[in-house]
Amino acid sequence: MPLPKMPSGKASRLTDIAASLPLEGPTEQDKKTVRRARKNKTTELPKKEAALLKPVAAKEAVREVKAEMSKEAASAKKEACAPVSHRRNKNIPDDGKKRLYVLDTNVLMHDPTSIFRFEEHDVYLPMITLEELDNHKSGMTDVARNVRQVSRTLDQIMQHLEGSIEHGVPLNVLGNKEALGRLFIQTTPYPDDLNMLESGKADNRILSVVKGLEKQRSDRTVVLVSKDINIRLKAAALGLLAEDYYNDKMIEDCDLLYTGLLKLPANFWEQHGKDLKSWQKDGRTWYQIKGPMVRQFLINQFIWYEAPDATPFYGEVKSIEGDTAVVRVIDDYTNPKHQVWGINARNREQSFALNLLLDPEIDFVTLLGQAGTGKTLLTLAAALTQTMEMRRFNEIIITRATISVGEDIGFLPGTEEEKMAPWLGAIDDNLEVLNRGGNGTEWGRRASEDLIRSRIRIKSMSFMRGRTFLNKFVIIDEAQNLTPKQMKTLITRAGPGSKIVCLGNIAQIDTPYLTEGSSGLTYVVDRFKNWPHSGHITMQRGERSRLADYASEAL
Repeated sequence: MPLPKMPSGKASRLTDIAASLPLEGPTEQDKKTVRRARKNKTTELPKKEAALLKPVAAKEAVREVKAEMSKEAASAKKEACAPVSHRRNKNIPDDGKKRLYVLDTNVLMHDPTSIFRFEEHDVYLPMITLEELDNHKSGMTDVARNVRQVSRTLDQIMQHLEGSIEHGVPLNVLGNKEALGRLFIQTTPYPDDLNMLESGKADNRILSVVKGLEKQRSDRTVVLVSKDINIRLKAAALGLLAEDYYNDKMIEDCDLLYTGLLKLPANFWEQHGKDLKSWQKDGRTWYQIKGPMVRQFLINQFIWYEAPDATPFYGEVKSIEGDTAVVRVIDDYTNPKHQVWGINARNREQSFALNLLLDPEIDFVTLLGQAGTGKTLLTLAAALTQTMEMRRFNEIIITRATISVGEDIGFLPGTEEEKMAPWLGAIDDNLEVLNRGGNGTEWGRRASEDLIRSRIRIKSMSFMRGRTFLNKFVIIDEAQNLTPKQMKTLITRAGPGSKIVCLGNIAQIDTPYLTEGSSGLTYVVDRFKNWPHSGHITMQRGERSRLADYASEAL
């Protein structure tokens, strides 16, 4: 029996189907008749039995539409937050042809595994790309390491070559099952017939290869992939298909990046208060909440509700099972009774951040926010409290990426810590604020300042490889300038008893090779967002001064 016809508009589908349901359902005898007909796989039911199926089929239709709408919503959310795929680039027409991606050198330098990221499509390497790789293989920089990794990978793939390279080599011979295409390397020259461009230049030779392949391989859609904006502009002017390398971007729209908090709707307790349970544990109030909105929660996400005529609610999701969540009421650090190294939180997000920074069960914290939101001050206050008072950590280690905002001032003299001192002036500014509230004489303040500085170590990222931090509170400042690979190198230094905090603002990326979507800070926020021992907060309100707040908005 076919299901009732579905209305075209999604919003009206449930309403229309519900309206079509009969007022009286089938009797038990009718249901048995229907089940017997289905069991016997009857294709042509008598008219009476077909009529009996209508309410059952309509209810099934409602369930199917609900499931379909839920699936579409989940798919849309996954589509928005998943790494961007080349197949989703709307600028490239989908003509049904298999694609041939021509890779520029900078793509391989940026991601040495990029040749495996094109799914069922083929990858083509021009000879000039191999020559440029050879020119950049020397040195100890990340680019040189990536180039050497690419060379080793290509060598291993070519060992599986059977027959002529013109027929290509399968890209999955090394175990990369997601790469279903083949690798091609240029074997024939293509003339530099692009008269408007200077001949001999590397970028122009790559464009000549793309033009020649477009004429030669009419069965394929030839696409140039490059991180270089200028070569993509040249390709567009010549009528060639070109695009950026998208697989390094964790998200397409940074407005969809996980914020770590969720505002509850006004009717939340009406929908979820029926099966509500509460209890006291470790001096805190806990709730067990059950309802449809629970499926939107993430572990260690902060949920809150404020209304003029109601008591505000601030909780942290500690566990989720199906449509049931366990929520713990958090400490209110805006209250003067809950001071951290002499300071209080000035807004809701700062209070959430201090709950994460002081939680012994949280090993990894990321704080995003514009200048003046208090990221560094709160982190230092929490670090000093847990190191000097609670004795939870024995040392504070601070590092950051040494990327200049303007012109570089050259080499700096002194030891490792002396060289890093100018880069970490913000730490000194915040330590001055935290020490300013201390009582006693000038001598006493200086003595306490010296004691505090004896517990703080300033380290360079250049010497982090191979180290292990035991019982350390590690602060990574300006983390938006780190690549995902650098971020992995730093986070994997953590040993037992250590805590790592990453601070940054993805709107202030200083390195020319990263964007908001490909930054290492964006990468770890997305990858750690549902791990039980990590937490994240995006801080919105600046608390530095009215001048700084206005400058952030107006400039």
